[in-house]
Amino acid sequence: MRYRVAVLLVLLGLVPTMSAQDNLGRGRISGDVVDESGAGISGALVVVESLQGGTHLEGKTDKKGHFAVGGMGSGEWRITVSKEGYSSDSTTVQVSQLKANPPVNLTLKRMSGLEALRADEQGRSLIDRGNAMLEIEHYDEALAAYEEFALKYPEVYSVRLNIGTVHMKKGDLDRAAIEFRSVLDKDGQAAGDRGVHKDTSLRALSGLGEVALKRGDFATAQDIFRKALEISPDNPAAAYNVGEIFFSNQKIDEAITYFELAAKIKKDWPKVYHRLGLVYLNKGDLDKALENLKKFLELDPQNPEAANVAAAIAAIEKMKK
Repeated sequence: MRYRVAVLLVLLGLVPTMSAQDNLGRGRISGDVVDESGAGISGALVVVESLQGGTHLEGKTDKKGHFAVGGMGSGEWRITVSKEGYSSDSTTVQVSQLKANPPVNLTLKRMSGLEALRADEQGRSLIDRGNAMLEIEHYDEALAAYEEFALKYPEVYSVRLNIGTVHMKKGDLDRAAIEFRSVLDKDGQAAGDRGVHKDTSLRALSGLGEVALKRGDFATAQDIFRKALEISPDNPAAAYNVGEIFFSNQKIDEAITYFELAAKIKKDWPKVYHRLGLVYLNKGDLDKALENLKKFLELDPQNPEAANVAAAIAAIEKMKK
């Protein structure tokens, strides 16, 4: 009899695990697994466990989301259904061997992009790989990893920022701009108010501003950066990042404006004084360079850059004599 039950379970696509099977019988249940719209979900994993003993059966739903389990003993059984990209669902049923059991219907809710990503180690590894390849300037490999992630998780649209950055590094400014604008559009649709997603919008605008700088369109760049700071006027990192972009493009006066703004917002931030010292040194203003580099050492004397900054201060002071 036990052999015949095992055969029946195999035919149904649900097989017992190697644990002791001490609650087998003639009970049978069936049901459907659907999504929130009522459509059947195929290939969902169905796990059936007896609460009276160690019996454990597993199987999958068919193309229409239907499943059936036979060979169950009388008593309480827990049914758990799961599928990648969905939140799992479970229920407990009372199984009878003497009469037909009512159908069991379960609904799986599709996870949001972020929820699915948290549960998917492979998805997270794509971002890690893309970042690693970008850092060592293997741009095609970085782009491939980011694009694969974007295809798998279209809801996590902030990855388009990474894609835009890669295109900008490759010199394809038109494509980079398209990616950054797509993030702004999505951000507006998702939030209704771009200020709700400040960080994402800020990064997208900063990307567009950098594209404008690389094109030599400084008026457009300044206008875009002004909009970025309107989104987050009290964020020192926003002003600092804009200053970095101008500094990297040798726009010294503009860089000073934004670094000074960052220092005004966050007066005790050592990093910005370090940058201001370097910018003023590039400008040839030795007094301002000394003032800011000394402020950096005062605020963060244990910083790994402290020794280099101290040496720079000594050199500048010699130059002034």
